[in-house]
Amino acid sequence: MPGILALAVTATIFVAMQRRRAVSIDLLFLGGLVVVTLGGVLTPAQAVAGFSNKAVILIGALFAASAGLRATGALDWLGNRLLGGATTVQGALWRLAATVVPASAFVLNTPLVAMLVPVVVDWCRRRGISPSKLLIPLSYFTILGGVCTLIGTSTTLVINGKLSAMAHEGVYPEQIVCRLGELSFFEITAVGVPLALAGIGYMLLVAPRRLPERLELIEQLGEHRRDYLVEMEVAASCPLIGKTVQQAGLRNLPGLFLIEIDRHHEAITPVSPTDNIQAGDHLIFTGVVTTIADLERIPGLVPTADITFETHPAARANRQLTEAVLSRTSPLIGLTVREAEFRQRYNAAVVAVHRNGERLTNKVGNIRLEPGDTLLLQTRNEFVEAQRNSRDFYLVSRVGETTARRHDRALLAGILFTGLICWLTISSLLPDVWGHWTSKDIQAIAAMGIVLAMIVTRCLTTSEARSAVDLQVLLTIGAALGLGEALDRSGAASWLATALVQVTTAIGVNAAWKPLVLLAVVYLISQLFTETITNIAVAATMIPVAVSIAVAGHYDPRPFIVAVTLSASLSFVTPIGYQTNLMVMGPGGYQPRDYWRTGWPLALLLTALALWLIPLLWPFALTN
Repeated sequence: MPGILALAVTATIFVAMQRRRAVSIDLLFLGGLVVVTLGGVLTPAQAVAGFSNKAVILIGALFAASAGLRATGALDWLGNRLLGGATTVQGALWRLAATVVPASAFVLNTPLVAMLVPVVVDWCRRRGISPSKLLIPLSYFTILGGVCTLIGTSTTLVINGKLSAMAHEGVYPEQIVCRLGELSFFEITAVGVPLALAGIGYMLLVAPRRLPERLELIEQLGEHRRDYLVEMEVAASCPLIGKTVQQAGLRNLPGLFLIEIDRHHEAITPVSPTDNIQAGDHLIFTGVVTTIADLERIPGLVPTADITFETHPAARANRQLTEAVLSRTSPLIGLTVREAEFRQRYNAAVVAVHRNGERLTNKVGNIRLEPGDTLLLQTRNEFVEAQRNSRDFYLVSRVGETTARRHDRALLAGILFTGLICWLTISSLLPDVWGHWTSKDIQAIAAMGIVLAMIVTRCLTTSEARSAVDLQVLLTIGAALGLGEALDRSGAASWLATALVQVTTAIGVNAAWKPLVLLAVVYLISQLFTETITNIAVAATMIPVAVSIAVAGHYDPRPFIVAVTLSASLSFVTPIGYQTNLMVMGPGGYQPRDYWRTGWPLALLLTALALWLIPLLWPFALTN
């Protein structure tokens, strides 16, 4: 009865995920966890154990640590190096494949995706490309690279722990025990690299036609957006100096147009893509507020409408962008922007101006203010509350996601994050090299320590760290681990796998083909469970089943172990099989059916290739 309930709940969640409309994924899994707990499959302590799992804590800390990279502008720098030269989806895919796959072979997949998702999203928004064209490929590339070495994915680490425990149980014959040792660092490389190369080929040649294209509403309704006029001065420290307009990425910004370059009081208009940017240039743009906020984040590019604009990184981090509409009774009416003295009156600085129904072409500082003008201001956080009911403004509102970058902390944030990655890698590869400092049990604590260091060194604020943690992802992973435990403890997973093996034996398969058929059954069962539960639960559940099959058939357990390792790591068909698939679901605006449409041909290709390569590299016959 417990096993039937666990299977029924898992199947129901899987079906509901494919057809859901309003219920979120985390609620589906939490509901399923509640059902199996009330049904007696799990005790309450077992049910909530998944939420205290060190992997869940580690992922939450990694979300916050990657936010530190974003807040300091380190991710902007990385994005310019990784994707800056790409102008098309195909070009971006090539760059991602060439960098992400090798990196994910040595860096845990979750922090890599947490770091790169905002980079990809920013690049897409700047070029008017849907992030849904690149975020599933980003996740898939990390998964493909993860099976090239032992430390590329957490799945192999879970399997190694299970193998070590089984080798010391004393229930297997010596001939089997000597083949139950932990996977070596490069043991799966021989099969992992061919699989990764085949997957890259599919993602570059086939996947772009199967991925959805979902644009943000602001991009779909571009002609109805509010155009501001903004003038930016190129400071001597600006990294854009010496580049052409095209090379600087200022030509194809969504919703923004460079209408003039003022160089030593001489106007260059219209602006050509080949015009060079020089120190002291005044760049005059017209465009939407979100892209103006992107300009304001570029170091050395400073709005010139108001000389009181704050340029020091530490002070800018305490200020935000705010929109305010001038009322008819405002004392600013009739004054120019420079004469208005916003710093003295409101502790604010004017960044840009919008006048409804009219495209402003004057220098921003010389614009004479009129009732109804909308001003984009750099303000303190308390400005909105202080001026919300003021007679000077009709409307005051914050502009989301416009916090200035702490560029002076970018190098420090990069060093801290790189230190975390090295710490995680060393603790996976050489867990006892520095005693408990590199123990696998301390990985989550190490990640939290790095986040605290970022907060103390002002790379990240406490509120930014809190808001960066994606609770939906953490709740889903914790509840999914609980459901995996239910399938394991109820015996449902073992019973189902054993029953399928018995059916395979009963149909009279030729003895020469029998080990290959059994290998395929183990691989496909593990793959099915991975797509519907989680990779970690499958790894822990299927390894004993795979070894038992090898013992019963007098085969070498190694090929069966490798089959479970690969099938539990290569999840492409559903968003829940692997953490990185879940992490890109929200930013990419994906539905579960998008993973199915894009992932099943890739899963089929890699399954066929793996089942061909594994017996060639790890023969079935036991050696004495």
